[in-house]
Order: sequence, then C-alpha cells, then structure tokens
Amino acid sequence: MNEIILELTEISPREFFGQQNEHIDLLKKYFPKLKIVARGNKIKVFGDEELLEEFEKRFDMLTQHYIKFNKLDENSIERILTSSEEDESKSSNNSGETLVHGVSGRLIKAQTANQRRLVDASKKNDMVFAIGPAGTGKTYTGVALAVKALKEKQVKKIILTRPAVEAGENLGFLPGDLKEKLDPYMQPLYDALRDMIPAEKLVHYIENGTIQIAPMAFMRGRTLDNAFVILDEAQNTTHAQMKMFLTRMGRNARFLITGDPGQIDLPRRTVSGLKEALLILQNVEGIEVIYLDDKDVIRHKLVKKVIEAYKTIEHHN
Repeated sequence: MNEIILELTEISPREFFGQQNEHIDLLKKYFPKLKIVARGNKIKVFGDEELLEEFEKRFDMLTQHYIKFNKLDENSIERILTSSEEDESKSSNNSGETLVHGVSGRLIKAQTANQRRLVDASKKNDMVFAIGPAGTGKTYTGVALAVKALKEKQVKKIILTRPAVEAGENLGFLPGDLKEKLDPYMQPLYDALRDMIPAEKLVHYIENGTIQIAPMAFMRGRTLDNAFVILDEAQNTTHAQMKMFLTRMGRNARFLITGDPGQIDLPRRTVSGLKEALLILQNVEGIEVIYLDDKDVIRHKLVKKVIEAYKTIEHHN
C-alpha cells in the first residue's frame, strides 16, 4: 500500500479540516478507497497510487482555493472534488480577478467556473444571457460587472429592471406609492448594490439617476445609451416585453439578461419572452448565452439539496 504525507503550510489546519473535521469527512466520502488521517498540520493518505495522485491534485486545488478566497466551505469543497479538471483549471486561471472592492473591504469576485465564464462573456459581448436556477449568482455577478463598468467609466449609468410579475403576490395590494410598491420586488438588486457601493454614495447615485431601478414598463420609448442594463427575472417577460427591451439598446450600451426558465410566474399559455429569445437569438453573433447550474450555488448547502429534490418531481410532471 502506498502512502503520501501532505503538509499544510499557508493555511491553518483548523480552517482546512473544518469544525469537528467535517471537511476531512467530506474528503473521505469522495475518496472512500483511501485511508485519510489528519494530524497537526499534516494529512497522511494510504491507498492505490493512481487514487493518491488524484487526491493530491484535488488537495492542491483546495489549498489554492483557500489562498485565493480566504475561506473553504462545504459547497466549494464539493465543487472542487466533483468538477472536471478543465473547469477548475479554467477557474483557477481566471479567479484572481477582483470585480469590485465592495463595502468594508469585501473583494467581490466570480467564485465558480460558470460565473467566470459570465465575466469573460461580458468582456467580449455587448449582450449576454445568464441562465440558471436560483442562487447561482447570476444577478449578483451581473450587478458586480455593472458596478465595475461604472467605476471604470466604461458606462455613465446602470439601469436595473425586472418585469413586475410577482410569485403569487399582487403588487396592487401593497401599501404606498409606486416606488415603495416596487421596492420589495427590486430588493435582490438593492441587496447586491449595498454590498458593492457605500450607502451614502448609493443614495447619491440613485438620486441623481446614475443608478436607476425601475420596472420594465418604464423602458418603453427610451433608448438606452452609455448604460449597463440588467434585465433580471427575464423568464417573466412576455414576447412583446422582451422584444421591446432588446430593441432599446443604444450606443455604447451593455445588456445582461438573467433568468431561470424553470421558474416562470406568467399566466398559463403565455409564452416566456426569455425562452423565445434564447431560441431566436442562438446564432446571432455578438450575443452569448452562459448557463449556470447547481454547482454554482453558493448559498447554504441545503439550497443545493432542495434544488435537487425539486428537480426529481419536476421531471416526473
């Protein structure tokens, strides 16, 4: 039986091993044929030579991830242990790029291979679709790209919009004027901005129109120049809304359309403008579509399990 000893030099063993060695338990789950013993700042591994080589490679990926992001959680461990090497090598090559220096020193980066593809696609194309389930970071990464473009003076304003179709709630029954009615609905966009722009500056930007957060109806009749425009929750647009939105694109504009075709809240028999656009535009040069999936979920580890569980029943329906 072969043996390797791996030493942690740049990482505290406690961070790497996890509470009650839960990270080591994950490694054991993914490498059931190896005997893994963690002691002090060393990990001894016994087993077949080929498996040991694979283990060492993944171990190296995990340490690199920790050095870059200063954290290691179950999601990132699972992602690194299950990803194809090509995915991860692409990831690790590009992952160093900080998109935005956020509030209180937060470094906001794309954290998964697909999020990094989204960043690359946005550099090369003026119109990008980011498609994937909840929690995959499409909106958050998109807002970071928009803030980066604004800070670097590539655009003069950011426009964030969502179609006002609510998941089972009716905006008509909410108290207050239109802004207040729409605020709860636009909350995820505000939340992302608050992470990236200090509060006073954000208020200033919103007051002077540098950042505009508006429902889709407000896009009618406008030409959007010198702007980074994000259409969020695009699966809830109709054919007419999507066509109207896509044709608003003005000079030096960048469009990002995000959505999850699996979560459509439109009335029955209404065709989703997003699904239709993905079919119509698939061969148009200058437009790129990036698909994110469960591997990109960076929320609580249970979110991934919930998505999986729902998938099984949705496939049966």
